[in-house]
Amino acid sequence: MLLIDTLFPLGITHYLVGGLLIGFAVSFLFVVTGLVGGMSTFFTATLSYVSDWSYFNQEEFVTSRNWRLAYAAGLVIGAAVWLFTLGESFQTSVSWWQLALGGFIVGFGARLSNGCTSGHGICGLASLQLPSLLAVLIFLASAMISATLVKLLGGT
Repeated sequence: MLLIDTLFPLGITHYLVGGLLIGFAVSFLFVVTGLVGGMSTFFTATLSYVSDWSYFNQEEFVTSRNWRLAYAAGLVIGAAVWLFTLGESFQTSVSWWQLALGGFIVGFGARLSNGCTSGHGICGLASLQLPSLLAVLIFLASAMISATLVKLLGGT
């Protein structure tokens, strides 16, 4: 129990509840509509509202943009409800340019791998897709290598 307390000083209940809610939401979306609830296509699909580029106006993006917009709004509303009901906010000491660079790298990686970590991990693995298993293993290996390098180079 000491290791769990060390790794999760705030407890694990909110992680379990959050994971169950995400699993329920993705399952509900798939069972009711047959749609896969990944988020990495959200920006591409919503750019089809304002861009004339043929890439953004492919049928898969144009036909899915409305439900993806509603799906993303649900994420934002859920975070706002959590913030206002629990009164907790998140702050970081990471500078804005590092957050922006990290966001760009993650976004580029998500498009390159045809999905984000959570999309492959939740939706892809649940549907037993081998490419998703490979993507998740690569994501995890990259994260472990990056964290080890940061620690060795004097980061926190």
